[in-house]
Amino acid sequence: MFRRYLFKSCTSTLLAGIKSSKAGNIVKSSSALNSALRRFSVMSTQQQSMATPCKVVPASKIAQKYLKDVEQLTSKLDKPLTLVGLLANDDPAAKLYANWTGKTASKLGFNYKLVEIPQKDQLEEEIYQANRDDNVDGMIVYFPVFGDRQDQYLQQCVSIDKDVEGLNFQYISNMYHNVRFLDSDHKKKSILPCTPLAVVKILEYLGVYNNLLDYGDRLYGKTVTIINRSEIVGRPLAALLANDGATVYSVDINDIQIYERGDGLRLKQHQVKECTKSLEECAKSSDIIITGVPSKDYKFPTEYIKRGAVLVNFSSEKNFDGEAVKQVASMYVPMIGKVTIAMLLRNLLRLRINKYGSLEKPSEAKNDDNGEEEKSEN
Repeated sequence: MFRRYLFKSCTSTLLAGIKSSKAGNIVKSSSALNSALRRFSVMSTQQQSMATPCKVVPASKIAQKYLKDVEQLTSKLDKPLTLVGLLANDDPAAKLYANWTGKTASKLGFNYKLVEIPQKDQLEEEIYQANRDDNVDGMIVYFPVFGDRQDQYLQQCVSIDKDVEGLNFQYISNMYHNVRFLDSDHKKKSILPCTPLAVVKILEYLGVYNNLLDYGDRLYGKTVTIINRSEIVGRPLAALLANDGATVYSVDINDIQIYERGDGLRLKQHQVKECTKSLEECAKSSDIIITGVPSKDYKFPTEYIKRGAVLVNFSSEKNFDGEAVKQVASMYVPMIGKVTIAMLLRNLLRLRINKYGSLEKPSEAKNDDNGEEEKSEN
């Protein structure tokens, strides 16, 4: 728009001089035109320098495909599945996530019930109550609650048949050992933690995974830095990406660890080693940088980012300087919440399939008064 305005201004200046009968006016107009053209050239150069090939990809766009898949699968259900959310903290981000989950679940045909628990000590009993309730198909606990080993204990209180977050010991053990099924027949898929799974699906969407390589090796040759090593997201995510072939630098407040499957992916599962490199060295060699620091004050140093890197932030806070990283990164996903919710609902459907072998619950037979079997309506 500015270019169009300046061009019109230059043209008007020249025409005004031509219409004038005095040569002096033409000279003055020509001088003004030259000055305007110089300003136009400077502004054009500045605009070109501000242009960037970086693509900012919203989570909502990535989530569309997976939400559509979920909607198609829910249409096959005989009745809506029920998801219970247990909220026992006062974290605004957790409440926002719970509300997003409820809106999305209801829109796609699920029953969603949010239980807000005023006293943290009551959470364990609420978990067991949901475990016993046959009308509850899955549950999510919004962690952190206590922020210590008590949270790890509570994760194991959730029934494996209702754990949509994939935090049960069996699921976590399978993930770390790169075991993708619960049974020897490979019919029951192991549930993956929904937030790490969301990051994987985002990287697939962005084309980071190389589909020409064998399944399970498609991140071979990629280097990743993850700023978070929590038991809920950071550590499982490092394991998932390393098991898919990447070299992963897992960064914690105290140290840096390397997750990888060895030279030539000779190992079936990842191994963990201590890293002597600095954060700057790790980041500058990374094709992908993933952040998850729950602090408003934290910003990842833009000068550490390799030109053309892919950036993903799973924190509720803005861990990257949005405008600055656009000058360096090739792709940037500033938030992932909506993809995480899609994975959560996907896991809920997977629990149903694992339990019954299909989305449809098998009819139960019962005897009538004459001893004949008839199908139950329930």
